[in-house]
Amino acid sequence: MRTAIRQIAAIIRKDMLLELRTRESTTAMVVFAVMAIVMFNFALRLRVDTFRPLTPGVLWVTLVFAGTLGLSRSMSSEQINQCIDGLLLAPCDRSMIFAGKAIANAIFTLAVALLVTPIMAILFDETLMQPGVWLVVLLGVIGYAGAGTLIATMAASTRAREVFLPILLFPLALPLLVAAVIATSGFLDRLPLGEFAAWIGIELAFIVIFWTAGTLLFEYLVEG
Repeated sequence: MRTAIRQIAAIIRKDMLLELRTRESTTAMVVFAVMAIVMFNFALRLRVDTFRPLTPGVLWVTLVFAGTLGLSRSMSSEQINQCIDGLLLAPCDRSMIFAGKAIANAIFTLAVALLVTPIMAILFDETLMQPGVWLVVLLGVIGYAGAGTLIATMAASTRAREVFLPILLFPLALPLLVAAVIATSGFLDRLPLGEFAAWIGIELAFIVIFWTAGTLLFEYLVEG
């Protein structure tokens, strides 16, 4: 168990150091997310009297698109520089590589969410800074990172990887997106937890399904 944790930590550390040196993924994700929030704010302000019904959808669409930018870069950089060959030669289980990459992707997307959510709370004048919303964001980001890392691994070996990733990922992530939007709405509207707890359960089920699938299938995808 300790060996597996050390191997996962090594993969995460590699991706974090690479990102700290280049800042290619996080810079693009943050700039896109902030610009999207500002543009939504000005565009919707002209047509609606209150942002409340739209806030969860705007938040999650922004996080999903920003997260996709990071996912695309995560696996394509390994393929372009042939770094994936070095990873595959490392004396560790291939599933540990998937876990390390997925956790690193989740950390990058959570960092964007930590920056964007307060900005959105101010611009949209909504109470997004509450524990329930952060729980939904945490579960949603972890689920999206697991599914995204799996699909990004499949798309990385194709020539049109930037096109294939969103085409394959967005339909798969739709149940997670719907569940996250409804659960976020429930916390914003201060509804009883029992009325939307099932949607949080869908987020948990999504995490279990795609993280398990990624752990089992990653070896075959990178060698295929």
